[in-house]
Amino acid sequence: MKLSDWARKTGISYITAYRWFNSGKIDGAYKVGRTIMVDESSEDDLKKKTNGKTYIYCRVSSSMNKQNLDTQAERCAQFCTANGFAVEKTYKEVASGMNDKRRKLMKLLELNPERIVVEHKDRLTRFGFNYLEVLLNKLGTELVVINRDEEDESDLIKDFVSIITSFCCRLYGLRRGQRKSSEVKKLLEDENS
Repeated sequence: MKLSDWARKTGISYITAYRWFNSGKIDGAYKVGRTIMVDESSEDDLKKKTNGKTYIYCRVSSSMNKQNLDTQAERCAQFCTANGFAVEKTYKEVASGMNDKRRKLMKLLELNPERIVVEHKDRLTRFGFNYLEVLLNKLGTELVVINRDEEDESDLIKDFVSIITSFCCRLYGLRRGQRKSSEVKKLLEDENS
């Protein structure tokens, strides 16, 4: 059968099926001219693969959005239930998408999971999503993004603002640290005199 029919029958999007075909995840799939054909027995293989351990990762940028964190986790859980994914654990984190030292994300990645589900790609990371997706794919981890919307001009503007904000926070944090250390140094010098 055609890949589009197979995707519809198995309940996944055509884009996901095409991505799986390119990465070799669909056994018995082959190309005839420009058409991708799939053996019907591949549906059973897919069912075996969907029973792997699934982890949900949810993130918000600030503690003011903590309520959104719970609703985000609930939407991801509903998606997993609808697709037959057994959720092992949900990781919720309050951190910047530009922070590369997120404890819970690092803990999740160390598990080498079979599947990670996120609501939007910017919930996982603000930049370098495609690199992360390719790397996880090579490690055997399927990355499922529920709302994979195309990047438009407003997304680019949001990313630009995020970069500026991140660098400003780091710069002001460094200045504050230098100011505090100079204050402590001055206090110590005054005490020793």
